Amino acid sequence: MTTAERTVATSHGEGRLVTHRARHPLATLLLSHGAGNGIEARDLSTLAEHLPRQGITVALFEQPWRVAGRKVATPPASLDDGLTAAAGAIRSKAPLVVGGRSAGARSATRCARALGAIGCLALAFPLHPPGKPEKSRLHELHHAGVSTLVIQGERDTMGRPEAFPEDLDLAVVPGADHGFKVPAKGPVTQAEAMEIVVEATLEWIIREVLGNQPEA
Repeated sequence: MTTAERTVATSHGEGRLVTHRARHPLATLLLSHGAGNGIEARDLSTLAEHLPRQGITVALFEQPWRVAGRKVATPPASLDDGLTAAAGAIRSKAPLVVGGRSAGARSATRCARALGAIGCLALAFPLHPPGKPEKSRLHELHHAGVSTLVIQGERDTMGRPEAFPEDLDLAVVPGADHGFKVPAKGPVTQAEAMEIVVEATLEWIIREVLGNQPEA
């Protein structure tokens, strides 16, 4: 695995793209972060550490608002602009899978088809604002138009697993909150929680995304 970093120009400022390249990539997974943290989030950094060893290049995109040191995320349209610019900056012939955590997951569902992605990974998808289940964002998941995997914490206050439709491809992290943090005496350890995220993502990419591509 090799790691490269570059700036990405967007109409809202410069973003940062950190690419962890697999030696012989089967796919490239482009991920952006949420509104509360950057690409150092535990799930994003764990995927970037482990998936390249399994043939999946992981590109982490840090939005311009975060690069500039601001504490408040910019509007959704600017996040989509950033993700689109990041996808254009990726130099790989491998199939593209887009995703992200929380606000980044929403952006990925909105952009997946336009970017020509073959899959969409929604980590900690904020199905609704905390305490407001009536304000559902389920339509954004349906809008993706490609094979989509949601990985959700069992205790996520922005959408518990049982609130998602049964026909959705969903992986649950036992005891985890919106940041995939698990309690010290929970059903799984923090390391085990991250293993679930990595294994669910890898299995889905191999089975549902690459496995359903037409032969050349």
